[in-house]
Amino acid sequence: MQSDLAAVGLTAAFAGALGREGISCNVVAGYHHDHLFVPWDRRWDAMVALRALSDA
Repeated sequence: MQSDLAAVGLTAAFAGALGREGISCNVVAGYHHDHLFVPWDRRWDAMVALRALSDA
């Protein structure tokens, strides 16, 4: 899946979802999609938070 380059607020949305859970995140933006790096021991918590965001 590719994110729309014209989409505004995508990074803010997932950063907010992770931030509310106290999960730090580094982002590397790519041409077709972004890469999110979270602490290894919080990876499952991050997936739960991001899946909840996608259900909203």
